[in-house]
Amino acid sequence: MAKSKKIKIKLSRSLIGASKTQRKVVESLGLSKKDQVVEHSETPTIMGMVKKVSHLLEVVK
Repeated sequence: MAKSKKIKIKLSRSLIGASKTQRKVVESLGLSKKDQVVEHSETPTIMGMVKKVSHLLEVVK
């Protein structure tokens, strides 16, 4: 079984002023507080979510 590549995602900006859909995407990534970091596998679904709210996030390698 191939190991899936992991990425760390950090919420670098506040959700104040973000739309409802952007808030839902950030919440579904498992982020709730500024500067919180979560780890996910690098799948097309996760990368699409990161791209949708890339102005709020930072990918930490």
